[in-house]
Amino acid sequence: MIVENVTTMSGFLLMGFSDNCELQILHALLFLVAYLFGSAGNFIIITITTLAPQLQSPMYYFLKHLSILDLSSLSVTVPQYVDSSLGGSGYISYEQCVLQVFFFTALAWSELAILTVMSYDRYVAVCLPLHYEVIMSSRKCAWAVAAVWISGGISGTLYTASTLSIRFCGDKIIHQFFCDIPQLLKMSCSNDYFGVLEVSTFISVIAFACFMGIAFSYGQIFSTVLRMPSAEGRSKVFSTCLPHLFVVSFFLSTGICAYLKPTSDSPTTLDLMLSIFYTILPPTLNPVIYSLRNESLKGVVKKLLLSEKLVRKNYVCAVFRAC
Repeated sequence: MIVENVTTMSGFLLMGFSDNCELQILHALLFLVAYLFGSAGNFIIITITTLAPQLQSPMYYFLKHLSILDLSSLSVTVPQYVDSSLGGSGYISYEQCVLQVFFFTALAWSELAILTVMSYDRYVAVCLPLHYEVIMSSRKCAWAVAAVWISGGISGTLYTASTLSIRFCGDKIIHQFFCDIPQLLKMSCSNDYFGVLEVSTFISVIAFACFMGIAFSYGQIFSTVLRMPSAEGRSKVFSTCLPHLFVVSFFLSTGICAYLKPTSDSPTTLDLMLSIFYTILPPTLNPVIYSLRNESLKGVVKKLLLSEKLVRKNYVCAVFRAC
């Protein structure tokens, strides 16, 4: 990669994971495979939770929106990086960078919000089963999802507005594969980044409240489960709650580590791996994690696969009969 006259560029230079052309192409292909795999998995969940009559409960309604968020999140960062890496430039315009900041922060916040709503849904289902249909009515679920998307839009707007107020000086080099806010703050001229820090502090306080809500929900869930006399009942609860708890823990822990860790001028392998852990892996693996222990999801997928095989078999037989 040629790094020349970067101070005069209107945009930025994404360094990614290497300045070696061959390694850039290899990384781009690996990211492309992860993108296609994650997109296919999330698209399958969106499709079956929309069409399957037995998957119309609030839990699957929220799961569908989580998959929409994951699919969108992957599409914000990966295609741009793959395109710039295969092109050999690494260049991203200022406008594209601003859009990445907006959509990435909006979707990240929305994901935390939907995970919080999903934990509350599991809490009501396990701890207040007699009141579940009243508390988690279709109208209230729709309002909860609307609040998730609106709050994400507000978060993205605040971050974007504060980022637009920053004046960038020096080499406009981002040691990352997308426009990450900590990397942008390093390039600010003076104290312009205080606005971003104020927004980050405000959002962090609300995010901590979401975390406490999730912790409370699962504390109550596990307390109730341990008192269940039936081993089958405990197994059923764990099969729906443990995947969600794993997703929440992985998403929060990697994101917190990445953003609380001081940024350095020469990123280490750990820095780059953390960025993959909170941007690429969660939306890619979420469909797999939710499907492994969920018998209803697996049953619908198997039914669809068997019906597809039957259609193909009938088509082949019809062709042979016609011949």
